[in-house]
Amino acid sequence: MSAPLFEALLRHAAAGRAPFHTPGHKGNPQALPPELFRLDFTELPDTDSLYEASGPILAAEQEAARLFGAARTLFSAGGCTLCIQAMLRLAAPRGGEVIAGRTVHRSAVNAMALLGLTPVWVLPDGSAGPGLPGRIPAAGVEQALREHPHAACVYLTSPDYSGVLSDIPAIAAVCRAAGVPLLVDNAHGTHLRFTRRDLHPLSLGASMTACSAHKTLPVLTGGAWLQIADPAFAGWVKSAMALFGSTSPSYLTMASLDLAREWLAQHGKAAFAALEDRAASLAQLAAQRGFPQPRGLRDPTRLTLVTAENGLSGEEAAAHLRRCGVEPEHADASAVILLPSPWNREEDFARLARAIATLPAGNAPPPAPSLPPLPPAACSPREALLAPQEAVPPLEAVGRVAGEAACPCPPGVPLVMPGEKITAECAEFLSRSGFLSIKVLQ
Repeated sequence: MSAPLFEALLRHAAAGRAPFHTPGHKGNPQALPPELFRLDFTELPDTDSLYEASGPILAAEQEAARLFGAARTLFSAGGCTLCIQAMLRLAAPRGGEVIAGRTVHRSAVNAMALLGLTPVWVLPDGSAGPGLPGRIPAAGVEQALREHPHAACVYLTSPDYSGVLSDIPAIAAVCRAAGVPLLVDNAHGTHLRFTRRDLHPLSLGASMTACSAHKTLPVLTGGAWLQIADPAFAGWVKSAMALFGSTSPSYLTMASLDLAREWLAQHGKAAFAALEDRAASLAQLAAQRGFPQPRGLRDPTRLTLVTAENGLSGEEAAAHLRRCGVEPEHADASAVILLPSPWNREEDFARLARAIATLPAGNAPPPAPSLPPLPPAACSPREALLAPQEAVPPLEAVGRVAGEAACPCPPGVPLVMPGEKITAECAEFLSRSGFLSIKVLQ
């Protein structure tokens, strides 16, 4: 008998690489109590029910709300995706327009399609440096709101995958002046509440945040929190989550959220202060080798080595790291991303330091040029995603309507979105970026 996935996981574990990727518990046996794995139960009279919580789940959510300073905190065992779906449902229950940063996760695009929402895109400003998307500017959000005064909300991602932070206080002020809620995909920033400077978007003025706790905390994969600052949204949030969520949520995942909250309350500030120091030391070592971090405000615990500035592609850097026994989170043509957490071991950091110290310079081409102008929208994301599609080479897609998002890395910004008409400039950019095909409407 063969169990291919199980056996692949065993082989990967046996490789023994230092894990600088999600999840945040890093497989450290001290991160989660061993008895947790005997507690795979379901909705029972004494274990409560996620979407009708009135007992221990509600009590655990209330404890998390107190810790994060939220009006309401909701558990998700369906990852940040479920939180994003619920946020958009709460903010725009009758459809309409959404002002959205173009650096958006596909789960948000899919949720907009399911809910019949029309995105109005705001482009990032490129301020993080070559090969990186940059930040969503407050001025761009303000202009979009002036041009679309009936938009239901503003939606953006901060931090982005490389750890770059947009100016949430400034954007929140713009949203308050326009009378619309600010929704933030904070998937990679749950821990920012506990850094030396509280950088969590809920603390900085966001109305709601989707926080993928498992990415940086000792939480099982799929564990997330939906944080709500505006009490106006708190009353029917469970029904919004139930619209999309599984009726069989993992109690192990929810229990790990509860345990992580308790750990954060006792040790979070000290643990993340120490992690900031670790990350700063490693970032300095990388900079001395010619591999800087993104420019401007960023997550102080994340390491994004912009390798292309020293002629080395991120993929080449990742291959070197693996040879040194380090597994990164992500690599592309411009950079390699590493996600340390307080649960990485001393040996993990020592291996990473040795790997960075021996990173070679390379002969990679410079990061990709600026993206072409946004293509025109031919139909809504909903119409495009639900329509019959076919895959064609990019250069044969000119004039066709995209059925999927295409996101070259670098710079990590979707070049086309579902429902947009593919221009000649977009097709050429995709072809140069190595795309062999793109789905278009038939």
